[in-house]
This record gives sequence, C-alpha cells and structure tokens, in this order.
Amino acid sequence: MARALEGLRMYQGAQREPRRAPMPAVAERCGAALRDYGGSGPPVVFIPSLINPPTILDLAPERSLLRWLATQGVRPLLLDWGWDVEARRALGVGGHIEEIAVPLIAALGERPALVGYCLGGTMALAAAAPTHATCVATIAAPWHFGGFPAESRATLAKLWAGAQPTAQALGVLPMEVLQSAFWSLDPARTVSKFEGFAALEPDSDQAKTFITLEDWANDGPPVSEAAARELFETFFAADLPGRGAWTVAGHTVDPAALPCPLFNIVSATDRIVPENSAPRAGETLRLQQGHVGMVVGGRARQTLWEPLAGWLSRTAGGC
Repeated sequence: MARALEGLRMYQGAQREPRRAPMPAVAERCGAALRDYGGSGPPVVFIPSLINPPTILDLAPERSLLRWLATQGVRPLLLDWGWDVEARRALGVGGHIEEIAVPLIAALGERPALVGYCLGGTMALAAAAPTHATCVATIAAPWHFGGFPAESRATLAKLWAGAQPTAQALGVLPMEVLQSAFWSLDPARTVSKFEGFAALEPDSDQAKTFITLEDWANDGPPVSEAAARELFETFFAADLPGRGAWTVAGHTVDPAALPCPLFNIVSATDRIVPENSAPRAGETLRLQQGHVGMVVGGRARQTLWEPLAGWLSRTAGGC
C-alpha cells in the first residue's frame, strides 16, 4: 500500500505536456463536432464512448490509430462529443445517436464506414441503418449486457441506486461516479497499477505513457442523466440490446440484421467489457489484450490497427 500511495503521489505531481489542438471540425451540433484527420479514400467515422474523452483514439503521435489510418487509404473522422452537456441534457444514449451522430454524419454527404469503441461501438451499431453505413466495425463494444458477470451488474445497480437521486437533481452524472464504476470492476488493478508506476523511472517512456493514459481515464465531461439512466437501467439491468428490444430512431437494432458487413474486435482478457458481452454476428477478431491496451498498447499496431485497416480497405467503399 505504501508503494501504491507513493505511485499516486508521483502521478499527481508529474509534469504534463501541453494538450494538442483538436483537428478541424467539418460539422458541429449540440456542442459535438466531427473532426477530420485527413487522408484520402472513403470516410470512416469513429464513434467513441460517451464516457472519457475521445482522445484514446489519438493519444499521442506514436499511439494514434486515427493518424496512422489516415496514411492507409481511408479518411478517418472522429465524432468528438465535446463538453457542452447542457446542450444535450435531455438526450439518452439513443438520443445522442438520433440528434447528434446521424445529423453530423449526414453532413458528409456520402455513405460512411462506422467504427465504434466501447459504448461507441454499441452506438455505431444503432447508427448503421439511419446513416446508410457501408460497413461497421466495433472495438471492445458491449451488446449482450447479460454477458457481464452477475456480481458486476449487481455492483453497478447498487451504484446507480445511490447516485440516481443526485444525477436527477443535477441533470447529469459526474465523471467521478462513472470512474468509481470502472474501479469496482477490478479494484485490485486500481491499486496495483500505481504500485507498478512507483517503480518506474520518472522520465522513462513507460512512465510518460502511464501518465497520459491515466489522465485520459480520469478525464471527461459528466454524462446526461438521461444517458446514464439508459446505460444503467436499459442496458445493464434490462439488457434490451442483447434481448433484441432496443429501439433507436423508430427501429429495433439487431446486429445480425444489419444491411452491411460487420466486424467485431474483442479480447479474451478485457476486464471492462468481457468477450461474452460482444455482438454475436459478423466476423470476429479475438485478441489477448486489455480494454485500453488493444488500442494503444505496444502491440496495438500489429494486432488491431493493421487488421482493421485491411478490413476497411476491403469493405469501406461500399457497393
């Protein structure tokens, strides 16, 4: 515990690099923006989770899936949800798709490929039909919420029961509450990672990467109360997506019935989104990396970036 607390002290006092300016927006709506990463070829819209910033897909120059893909014959665009939660206070998860994602994507004027990470993958599946997507890829995306361990679902239900009155009064669920939900999924890991950080040289690449990732994990705007309620009650408690009963834009979402190719990237060692919760349709790529490591880890380019780029090159052009 002393080593973990020392690691925490080191993390809190570490120097940070200035934040990079965001990429230019090609469309904006309700405080959200569609950011263009350049490149040539068919547009590929990346939909991140509503939880934590979208910068996990553009973490650093050498750890940026989006910047790398821009050199691989596609045009990646990032849906940046932004920080203006007041502009979408009444929107649930489905409402974010209907009122923000679909109009922003429509502004492109051409059919996109969609790629969603974590909850963003769940949302990408729902956005596929209304955006006439050429194909959809999901990365560590939950769909069968009944596939989460019963203990984890019970813990999340208890957390929501305690936080819901405050969220209703504020109109938002603070990021700190959502962060505690992640901690509850693997509390031992929360302690051990700071213990490991304490043993690193402060100026090492490992230490700098840890700080960048931990800053991302502890950052992000609050989530609208409506979206939090849908996440905890409709998804985790009732599992409407997994039961084939989640309706968005007037249509029941069914991954097996998508009118376009589907590619799911999952990991057998993901402690945040277990493999058993993934969509059970389309092609599947199974990895052995963590929820975040599969996207930005040392082996991410070989294990995830390159297979995703290859699949997009075959399918993103549509028909």
